[in-house]
Amino acid sequence: MNSEEFRKAAHASIDEIIDYYDTIQDRRVVSNVTPGYLRKLLPSASPEEGEPWEDIQKDIESKIMPGLTHWQSPNFMAFYPASSTYPAILGELYSAAFTAPAFNWICSPAVTELETIVLDWLAKLLHLPACYLSEGEGGGVIQGSASEAIVTVMVAARERYIEDACKGLEGEQKERRKAELRGRLVALGSEQSHSSTAKAAIIAGVQYKPIHCHLEDALAITGAGLQEMLNECNKEGLEPFFLTATLGTTATCATDRFDEIKEVLKDRPEVWVHVDAAYAGAALVCEEYQHLTEHLGAFDSFDMNMHKWLLTNFDASCLYIKRRRNLTDALSITPSYLRNDFSAAGLVTDYRDWQIPFGRRFRALKIWFVLRTYGANGLKTHIRNHVKLGELFHNLVLSRPDLFSVPTPPAFALTVLTITPRSKAMNGAKHEHVSDAGVSDGLVKTNGIGGQHDKDLVAANEVTKEVYELINARGQIFLTSGVVNGVYSIRVVSANPKAEEKYIRRAFDIIVQTAEEVLAKSAGA
Repeated sequence: MNSEEFRKAAHASIDEIIDYYDTIQDRRVVSNVTPGYLRKLLPSASPEEGEPWEDIQKDIESKIMPGLTHWQSPNFMAFYPASSTYPAILGELYSAAFTAPAFNWICSPAVTELETIVLDWLAKLLHLPACYLSEGEGGGVIQGSASEAIVTVMVAARERYIEDACKGLEGEQKERRKAELRGRLVALGSEQSHSSTAKAAIIAGVQYKPIHCHLEDALAITGAGLQEMLNECNKEGLEPFFLTATLGTTATCATDRFDEIKEVLKDRPEVWVHVDAAYAGAALVCEEYQHLTEHLGAFDSFDMNMHKWLLTNFDASCLYIKRRRNLTDALSITPSYLRNDFSAAGLVTDYRDWQIPFGRRFRALKIWFVLRTYGANGLKTHIRNHVKLGELFHNLVLSRPDLFSVPTPPAFALTVLTITPRSKAMNGAKHEHVSDAGVSDGLVKTNGIGGQHDKDLVAANEVTKEVYELINARGQIFLTSGVVNGVYSIRVVSANPKAEEKYIRRAFDIIVQTAEEVLAKSAGA
């Protein structure tokens, strides 16, 4: 493909992408192909001779589109959003054109320096403490995902803990002490933490213990819960060295009690605290959420994904470190072929020492394009619009107490609901709801439905699961479910750039109609 052929193909591709975005709401939101569908459509080997672009492009619609779930559709209300916008797509286009592994500054100085600058911009937008800025001992680095960020900081935390515990020791005595410690190290999270913390512990070769969270605490880690776990570890001869605290858990968007965690760990600086704000961290661009950053200066690292809720396509996970030396001490290896005067003099940042992989892409471009295109006010408007839509959906749910219960507080545009069995409603049972229509930050307490009788819980779980599965099988909207402290629930979050009120109302109508259909069938059984 020469330059003129590329020009023609690029124009055709851009036109097709625009048409896809303009009509995405008309497509079935979730793919309904069966496993192995694509192998039946493609040849068993690559072609002997090259094919014209026109023939290749046709296969996007006929062969690839049927196997796509359309995350940018306004009918996609599952998981959390994976946003994409035109400025971010342009950033990827330029990044591909300038391609370089960018493992150190000299590879392409602009790749490193733009990343440092835009992550400082973002830190200020998020109201993060100054200790996370590059002008001091900290700084930011773009990772592939929040899971990758957790593995990276857990390895750094492990090495920091071991080195501090072995100070003053030398030679074989030091190595024996290190080996002894590794067998007792334990990473902590909550039962609501993303599974990436447990997986990181496997990779880091340490144990993992989850802290139990209660519905009455909005499923957050509390100071009491953390202290109880620390006491338990002490009795078992384990040494906690790492804690994942969460701003916006996956299941319910709960926020852990940062102030209480800070108080419990004030005399235990050896415990590395990482704040996982993968989705909800985007809301920190809005002043009404910035109180959540008050205690972050006491912790060691913070991560949020711009590729979830902040208009930037995957991958763009922004990790901030309070002391960058903790990363470089653990991860820096400089063979002779990587040495250069700039790195040796300490004048530049080599981001390969801030991550697990060696090479890296020019991901800062798309962040730069997004921040400049939307500006701070555009980002705030984007977040607030989705929060408003979330409050609308929550209020619609509350308008049907005969059908729905809300086990946890709505937060960051997410509503979690369960279906109320017809027998319970007919018996006049009381329903617990969370009705705060203001800004919800995942800290609100609730009594939820956790205290209901086991038989009622089993019935509610069964009918909720049936409603959820029927909705997704029909493919008009796409939702996800979860089990929270034994309560099977449906999660609804509409937070991609094409979300609108009409799609929220349509989704609510679909859920109502499906719930009534399932309940009527159950009553007649």
